[in-house]
Amino acid sequence: MPVEDRESDERLMLRFRGGDSVAFEVLVRRHRTPVFSFLVRLVGDRGRAEDLCQDAFLRVVKAAPDWEERAAFRTWLFTIARNLAADEARRSVFRRADPLDTPGGEAVRAAAADPLPDRAAASAQLRPRLEAALAALPAEQREVFLLREHAGLRFAEIASATGTPENTVKSRMRYALEALREKLAALGVSADDAEADGRSALP
Repeated sequence: MPVEDRESDERLMLRFRGGDSVAFEVLVRRHRTPVFSFLVRLVGDRGRAEDLCQDAFLRVVKAAPDWEERAAFRTWLFTIARNLAADEARRSVFRRADPLDTPGGEAVRAAAADPLPDRAAASAQLRPRLEAALAALPAEQREVFLLREHAGLRFAEIASATGTPENTVKSRMRYALEALREKLAALGVSADDAEADGRSALP
């Protein structure tokens, strides 16, 4: 494994600030997929998400000369991505008006993870229903869910990224989980469906 792949994001960013382009390539390789996954579910369009993902890393490049290790790089990066998506949504006339920790939440969170190429057919059937349930969440709940489950941010980091009190973030996560379980049940996703996909049963 190359030395760069064992270094922290923050150390890589300091190296990039000093002119090491390889360090930036490692950061992109490490974070591009989760950032894109977050954005595509936030904005609902792969093309727009791709553009926003590229813009997020361009912002990193532009900010590199002045970057200081005041917060985790990952939190900073997802804050940039989240703000770009919010700005784009405000500009878009096609924006959708209202485009998961509680008991049973593990199954909902697992179902929302990116599928692996060799997932069983059951996963392919479940996925569109889950995407529909995610899209139906209020924007603020969907955002917190995605930052928690796709970006892997802690609640404190989400609070920092969104400018929202941590208790409010936790409440939004709880409501998102509850709403997703209800919506999935209404769409016909049962405990057996979840277990068939190798996940825990829904409550």
